[in-house]
Amino acid sequence: MMRSLFLQAPSFDGYDGGAGARYQMKREVRSFWYPTWLAQPAAMVDGSRLIDAPAHDLGWDDIKHEVDDKELVILHTSTPSFRQDSHTADLIRKRNPGALIGMIGAKVAVEAEKSLRDAPSIDFVCRNEFDFTIVDIANGMPLTEVDGISYRAADGTIVHNKDRAVVENMDLLPFVAPVYKRDLTIEKYFGGYLKHPYVSFYTGRGCKSRCTFCLWPQTVGGHNYRTRSIPHVIEEVKYILREMPEVKEIFFDDDTLTDNLPRVEELARALGALGFGKPGFGVSWSCNAKANVPRKTLEILRENGLRLLLVGYESGNQKILINIKKGLRVDVARQFTKDCHELGIVIHGTFILGLPGETLETIEETIRFAIEIDPHTLQVSLAAPYPGTFLYKQAVENSWFDGTDHLLTDGGAQIAQLSYPHLPAPVIFDKVEEFYKRFYFRPRKIGAIVSEMVRDWDMMKRRLREGVEFFNFLRQRKEAA
Repeated sequence: MMRSLFLQAPSFDGYDGGAGARYQMKREVRSFWYPTWLAQPAAMVDGSRLIDAPAHDLGWDDIKHEVDDKELVILHTSTPSFRQDSHTADLIRKRNPGALIGMIGAKVAVEAEKSLRDAPSIDFVCRNEFDFTIVDIANGMPLTEVDGISYRAADGTIVHNKDRAVVENMDLLPFVAPVYKRDLTIEKYFGGYLKHPYVSFYTGRGCKSRCTFCLWPQTVGGHNYRTRSIPHVIEEVKYILREMPEVKEIFFDDDTLTDNLPRVEELARALGALGFGKPGFGVSWSCNAKANVPRKTLEILRENGLRLLLVGYESGNQKILINIKKGLRVDVARQFTKDCHELGIVIHGTFILGLPGETLETIEETIRFAIEIDPHTLQVSLAAPYPGTFLYKQAVENSWFDGTDHLLTDGGAQIAQLSYPHLPAPVIFDKVEEFYKRFYFRPRKIGAIVSEMVRDWDMMKRRLREGVEFFNFLRQRKEAA
């Protein structure tokens, strides 16, 4: 195989990596997600190396020597990071003119030709799922014969090969945890709501939900939830418990692990058989969930070690949930949250402001809804129209863009890119800060945070650090505005 490097390139200070590299931006609390989509093909290419520069505070000067002997370099990119990633490709090309350089990610999957034209140092981009595509290239297959790529021919023309079929047998994919252990410092990865250190990986790909704003299912993963067998997942969990004993939590990063209720219950019971949920067992697990999981299933998950659910509520207004095809009722979400509170399941809730149908009244409704259901922590984002999503198509057709051509400032702060005649972008932008302040600056919430800190010295240090980061986040938003 070619000597191969898989690279998450240097980026702005505080780059988040964003939940499997979906939404790269600075968050209210500094966090880093594992480069799982890079680690997967890296696990399939013998002798490869994975470098995640942002999480490890590495700049170009720190990693440039790593490209000198490489025959193949794969960069993960995204709409927000594309310009910087293209610049890194130029640096790689200048230092190692003979290297074959490719890009993966949703950005190039949906804008293959444009990406190749905008990044002259890139030889090819992968469309859709790319694991076996990269393996073919690393094995020396001519680009003319590789399914699922667009490439730059010798005469400079851009050629689009036929699509590659998606992976149906997910057990064909090797574990990513050994690549994490080999090439990453896992203590560098942390999230405000996850225990530290944690590990995340996927038990399946795709999401049956049709949320209009969600990037990955509409570009790479698809809407058919394809899953690994439970024994295959459990073997990777066993590897982590055995080889990475410092890990305190495993986060299953499937778009919606709870989409398949019988399967998630089976997985929970298998984890319980390993000791999860038992007294003295020091590792918990968590996952993404929709706010409609029935109490019976929640009870099974909780009994078998589930600690936390990351829940995309998005809005407290039913009409907006219908507009974005969330497939969720507000009253169901309210009961689900009540069940979680009663069962002792922690919730990190995520909300989005500026979705189609948003008004000052619906924003107020969402803020009051969040305060009412009271998740342990929350994240408030601005609606982000990523190319390839239905939301992007709507924004183009209705002229909702605010005039900018990107989603972040150069410093990584999110921009309110959608603007409506009745609700301009600056107003939506300012409402994010109001949302955070009204949720967190309540006596009840402040008391809960202080109580949590007093009981746990590690949590004390962590929350103090996060508090500084949160206020810096608010300050930087004012500067961005």
